[in-house]
Amino acid sequence: MLLPDYVNGDLSALCVWPDQVRHWHKYRWTSPLHFIDTPDNACNFDYERDCHDQHGVEDMCVAGAIQNFTTQLSHYRHGSSDRRHNMTEALLFLSHFMGDIHQPMHVGFTSDEGGNTINLRWFRHKSNLHHVWDREIILTAAADYYGKEVDLLEQDIESNFTDGIWSDDLDSWRDCSDLHTCVTKYAAESINIACKWGYKGVEAGETLSDDYFNSRLPLTWMKLMLRCEEYNMRLMMKMKWKMKMRKMEWKMMVQIMMVV
Repeated sequence: MLLPDYVNGDLSALCVWPDQVRHWHKYRWTSPLHFIDTPDNACNFDYERDCHDQHGVEDMCVAGAIQNFTTQLSHYRHGSSDRRHNMTEALLFLSHFMGDIHQPMHVGFTSDEGGNTINLRWFRHKSNLHHVWDREIILTAAADYYGKEVDLLEQDIESNFTDGIWSDDLDSWRDCSDLHTCVTKYAAESINIACKWGYKGVEAGETLSDDYFNSRLPLTWMKLMLRCEEYNMRLMMKMKWKMKMRKMEWKMMVQIMMVV
């Protein structure tokens, strides 16, 4: 088992670990792996152009990290892993980064750090555009439509995944024959949504409330639930392990989407 005994096989208990350690000296190198900075208003992703850290080191972005940790874990599966690599950490990083790359503002504009420097108000409290997409839309919709009951949210996600409106999309999510092409696709999807729905019409200092929430909700909230499901399927395909779909995994997805 790659997970420590004390979590009883529940990956969701550790899914936020990469965020918790990213500013520790030992793991400071992982900080640029959580996101991708793209040229302002380019609204597209080019791996060679965009996947690097602030010093220009190639592959140091969330797309590169997914490739790296997927490769490490695939060697573990085949019994040929490099002893220099910690496979438990690789699993935790991969799980977290698959959530990050599916969050639209984690593939954002360079000058505003993916919306982090666009300070504003979400209804009555202070926030920023990045947090609106990381947390606020999800939490507001969860409160308004699910009474903050995560179990109800999980049931809705699962029902749409198994026999609902997204069940026909499963084959396209399984289509991942080439790792580099797949991570490029994920990042391109996110910057496209960020441009069309995240940044559009937003000015620093303003208050985003019903108009923004309601106009984005038909796409963004449903897309976020879809991405929970798509994230899970894509992670399973990345690992190429027969991982059983259990409630703990739905909880892991919801927790990732609410905390990263």
